[in-house]
Amino acid sequence: MSETPGTKGIVLAHGAMAHGLVDAVRRIAGGAADALAPLSNEGKSPLDLKEELDRLAGEAPTILFADLLSGSCGMAALVAARDSDQRAVVCGVNLPVLLDFVFHRDLPLEELVPRLVGKGRDGIRSLPSAN
Repeated sequence: MSETPGTKGIVLAHGAMAHGLVDAVRRIAGGAADALAPLSNEGKSPLDLKEELDRLAGEAPTILFADLLSGSCGMAALVAARDSDQRAVVCGVNLPVLLDFVFHRDLPLEELVPRLVGKGRDGIRSLPSAN
């Protein structure tokens, strides 16, 4: 991940989803996506996931983006963030959230997290069907 100032992001998801989301952000945002690291739960125990999250996050402010709150990814993220005021968890990650993150990661966590949750909600739309 990038050594430039700002919050780090770790995308934690089932199977290849994390790598796919980070790849999509890289294709759209270029080098700004270097702030994101993908992490798959494939073949990892809950303890393995937590240890990998701790290693990737280090001491820097970090948002742990999980695909599902109730799955192993969400639970590992919650445990990894539990005792740190430098980590936040955002579950239900989508592409609008990650794109907004890479361009606004210089904001403090207390401003950035609510912004990202709003972007995620705004990115989900129902379009009228063509009849």
